[in-house]
Amino acid sequence: MRAVRALFGRRARLRWLHLIMGGALLMPYFLVGTVVVGLGGGGQQMFSSVPAQFGAFGLALPMAAVTGLFALVRPLCVAAARALCGVPTAVLADGPARTRQARVRTAGWYTLHLALGGVVSGATLTLPPFAVAVAALPFSPGLRSTWLLDGPESLRGPWAPALAPFAGVAMLVALAAVAAAAGEVLARRVPVLLGPTPEDRLAAAERRAADLAVRNRLARELHDSVGHALSAVTLQAGAARRVLDRDPEFVREALTAIEETTRRTVGELDAVLGVLRRDGEPDEEGAAYGPGLDALGGLLAYCGVTVAYESEGGPEAPGAVRPDVSREAYRIVQEGLSNALRHGGCAAHGAGAAPVRLLVAVREGELEIVMENPLGERAAVARPGGGRGLRGVAERAVLLGGHAGAGPDGDVWRLTARLPLAARGAETGAGTRAAGAERSGTEAEGRR
Repeated sequence: MRAVRALFGRRARLRWLHLIMGGALLMPYFLVGTVVVGLGGGGQQMFSSVPAQFGAFGLALPMAAVTGLFALVRPLCVAAARALCGVPTAVLADGPARTRQARVRTAGWYTLHLALGGVVSGATLTLPPFAVAVAALPFSPGLRSTWLLDGPESLRGPWAPALAPFAGVAMLVALAAVAAAAGEVLARRVPVLLGPTPEDRLAAAERRAADLAVRNRLARELHDSVGHALSAVTLQAGAARRVLDRDPEFVREALTAIEETTRRTVGELDAVLGVLRRDGEPDEEGAAYGPGLDALGGLLAYCGVTVAYESEGGPEAPGAVRPDVSREAYRIVQEGLSNALRHGGCAAHGAGAAPVRLLVAVREGELEIVMENPLGERAAVARPGGGRGLRGVAERAVLLGGHAGAGPDGDVWRLTARLPLAARGAETGAGTRAAGAERSGTEAEGRR
């Protein structure tokens, strides 16, 4: 049964079909070869001369190899091999062949496919009718008389008709074996000739890294925007519930703050979801999505905590800070406020509320952010095990070429960040700085 499945099973039949496709693709090159051979003296005997046909076959293969050098040939070959060769998808390369090595490999595959396909297709067209005729010798007097007149003299004996059916079946089995062997050869060559080159693997790794960077960025945006909104709304609602009967004015202010916070957050969430709908790609101008320092006033007005804000160097002025720096600075401030609400000793209500101190300054080519809030017990809204906010702050700063840190300083918790205003390229040791920033952010989360 295993031998029958290997010769006539579904995979064998698909590979046979793949070889016949190769023979069909070979025909235009073969016809050009026959014309060249005919011009060389083959004349009318071209299709009855075996040497002339082999000559045309030999001329067709180099022409096929040249065709295989075109970049778009590889996707077509990969699609056919994926559907018919029965090989794992992971061993096949994606996209056109861009490099010289990939094109040469594709040309080798294309030539091999057409060469084996031409042989198997020719045998498939000619051998089965002959095998059927041989197998039918004992049952057809006309075939027997023709065989006795025109057949090979060594096979005209009286025993020939008795063995003819076995000979016919043997021819068909041999054809199936040849097709299966040729299909197996192609399948074994797929990883070498149609598999990804080192350049393809590098490009795929770069695409995966870019996708991961976009996902991480979106995760930070959602964490900072939605997390801050939920913290502020929860604290405002809780404070309003506690003073509902004795301070209606504060309840009105709390509801206003909740309304403004949720409205702003819905807008930010819509911007992030818009990026997801565009497969995580920025817009054509590369503009950053999300608010910047020019929206800091609205954030501070309805953040749920009293903030003593100080600005130096006009960082909110249009054009004073690059859009990407402005956006990341806004998110860093937002995360600092979220931490003050969740973990600090900042009251959400009352004249004696200890304020958060915030400094945003432009100094010597850097945007400096300093935020301080009193230390306090972890608020009820804090999640068990801490969050990812401070790690995100460190990542935002490092991606811009700056640095950030957070930790207790006496009786206050201080968050600092320095972001360069000028664009910076990759620098030596950037990976070390990134790892150090992430580590410090993780440790700070643990302390919080």
